[in-house]
Amino acid sequence: MNRPLGKRIWAIPEGWLPPFSRGDGGRPLESHEAACLLNAGDRDAHVAITVYFAEREPAGPYRVVVPARRTLHLRFNDLRDPEPIPVGTDYASVIESDVPIVVQHTRLDARQAESALLSTLAYGAD
Repeated sequence: MNRPLGKRIWAIPEGWLPPFSRGDGGRPLESHEAACLLNAGDRDAHVAITVYFAEREPAGPYRVVVPARRTLHLRFNDLRDPEPIPVGTDYASVIESDVPIVVQHTRLDARQAESALLSTLAYGAD
């Protein structure tokens, strides 16, 4: 790619991890939130995620690497270091990368038999 694709700073102002799931679909159908990170560039992306809450100080940074010319679908439910993100709690996140990336936010809410899926492009700023 001749020019960078994406931004270095992204914000997802809406986040909420459903506290439970229904059904027997296993991990693919567990309630979750995800940040889908695309690194279309020629250098690995070193990414730091800070999570903000309404009633407490932020958590993070959570650190991941997205290899060059690759994608990473990162479930917020899986973040553990420095601490798990609490379920049933409103939060927002800021994603910072040392190279431009593209970020999409997705939620699967499987608390009832009729699951709901929402997805949106995060807000990119530089």
